[in-house]
Amino acid sequence: MKLLPTIQSPHQLHGMTLAELEQVAAEIRETLCNLLSLRAAHFASNLGVVELTLALHSTYDFLKDRLIWDTGHQIYPQKLITGRYDEFHTIRTKGGLMGYPNPEESDYDLFMTGHAGCSVSTAVGLRSGDDILGNTDNYSVAVIGDGAFPSGIVMEAINNASELKSKMLVVLNDNEMSICPRVGGIASYLDRLRSNKFYAGVKNEVVKMLDKVPVLGDPTERLLFQIKEGVKAGLHGGMMFEEFGFKYFGPIDGHDIGVVKKYLKMVREIDGPVLLHVITKKGHGFSPAAEDPVYFHTPAPFETAEDGQAIPKPSGSSKSYTNHARDAIADQMRHNDKVTVITAAMCQGNKLEPVREEFPNRFFDVGICESHAVAFAAGQAKVGLRPIVDIYSTFLQRSYDQIFQEVCLQKLPVTFMLDRGGLTANDGPTHHGTFDYGYMRIFPNMVVMAPGDANDIGAMLDFSLNHDTACSIRYPKTAATEIGRDLQPIELGKSECISEGSDGTIIACGVTLGAAVAAAEILREEGLDVGVINARFVKPIDTEMIRQALTDSSFVVTVEEAMLMGGFGSALFEAANEMRIDASHVFRIGIPDEFVEHQDRSEVLAALKLDAPGIAETCREAAQQVKLGKKVS
Repeated sequence: MKLLPTIQSPHQLHGMTLAELEQVAAEIRETLCNLLSLRAAHFASNLGVVELTLALHSTYDFLKDRLIWDTGHQIYPQKLITGRYDEFHTIRTKGGLMGYPNPEESDYDLFMTGHAGCSVSTAVGLRSGDDILGNTDNYSVAVIGDGAFPSGIVMEAINNASELKSKMLVVLNDNEMSICPRVGGIASYLDRLRSNKFYAGVKNEVVKMLDKVPVLGDPTERLLFQIKEGVKAGLHGGMMFEEFGFKYFGPIDGHDIGVVKKYLKMVREIDGPVLLHVITKKGHGFSPAAEDPVYFHTPAPFETAEDGQAIPKPSGSSKSYTNHARDAIADQMRHNDKVTVITAAMCQGNKLEPVREEFPNRFFDVGICESHAVAFAAGQAKVGLRPIVDIYSTFLQRSYDQIFQEVCLQKLPVTFMLDRGGLTANDGPTHHGTFDYGYMRIFPNMVVMAPGDANDIGAMLDFSLNHDTACSIRYPKTAATEIGRDLQPIELGKSECISEGSDGTIIACGVTLGAAVAAAEILREEGLDVGVINARFVKPIDTEMIRQALTDSSFVVTVEEAMLMGGFGSALFEAANEMRIDASHVFRIGIPDEFVEHQDRSEVLAALKLDAPGIAETCREAAQQVKLGKKVS
């Protein structure tokens, strides 16, 4: 009999035997594999936390206690045991479950966590709040991976937690990975903890002895822990975590539900903050994912063969903008030995593996430390290098102050390649890169560019690496398009005229250019002659183009895959105001003042009128309104 479909609440786990919990674990893995036959989804990370999820929820009551999952793409097992099994097949689809924690779905999802490193801070805040309100029986737990652990905010939170001295638990989920293999000194430190065979042997013997001690808090059990802690101190000297005021336990096998539950019960009785170090393996239980967790982080849909291997389904997808950007970076590095590239644990997401292999001395993965990445780039630029910071748009937000102070204020020529600029579809609001036009264009000494198609990317990168201040180039997560035309060179603050129209003008900012061209063709067949301009620059904006468009066109439609507030359309209005030109006949298409939910890219573009039919519809409405306005006058 299947157990997983019958679980409507984690409270049902509390009465299960260890064998039954292990059966549920197997059924969760089967469900995850079945999902990947339908659509792309986060996979290896979820396989790695199945037992940990069951141990946590069968030990604590997280309707009363607090649980924060750092980088919430590992939330799938929790969704399956918190009353969402019947809806699980809808995950990452329009109107379905989100692929991240979502408080609107369940009281078990406290925060919508899509960016790494923040769990410890929020868990400390939850613990502090409960203390102030007198909810002293509530227990606060943060689960954070070893890849996210070196994030600066984690160190800040640990420092604060040690000062508050409140009871809380940080579960360090050590799987030797973030999305890509982890890097840095803390990774090496954790490797030493994992590999100390003598200590591991002592630990195992302690666990065996503890299994014979049935009563929590028994003096014998406390004595055994004291012995274990003494041995640990002798082996490692002053443990880094304990120097920060945390009681450290582990490392333990995170795939052994019984052992994890035993430790979870014990640490709850300890005063002050505790760090429990669990060892897991991404992709555990599905051999292809365990052998290649990087590929299986978010793999394309696949079928499972009889021999257990994953057979990818045909995709037919063309070369993406990310691939074009990667190739442009590699080409620049081949011709200029001062060009470097810096990423923040996203080598695989940014498709930079070939660059890393070809230029190991000029490739830098700094881990999930975006603020450091930007300040690090500023240091390189200061001594004469030409660093490229290649980070997702939504993750670059974490380095806002360093973009301001270390780069723009110093007038340093750092190039920012903003991958996932625009709508990332099924990942949802934590990953949509919709704010970068607004947050980049306000800085002095910053040029903001948006390629209209794949042909613009290489030319814009070449321009940036020869420019004397910082430049931003953003592009989306989607298959690239190429607009047939005589490509005009990239000149600072100059747009590109794709076609002229006697009735109106569409100004496309970024890769909305392809849809704008298609919309103009639709309208031309209907008898409405609309020209198309590839804006190219958000800052400095092409004021002469704007002057001409506003003067000569009965209506102007701006199109951008970004927030309308502070975006390209706003910049156009600002420029028109400075030139004292009437802009009442301008109509803007973009993202309104709201967070966009997860859905397929084609669905969300259509909903926001950012596809060709939507742009054509807006042009018709604009033409009609202008016509009616003229009649009234």
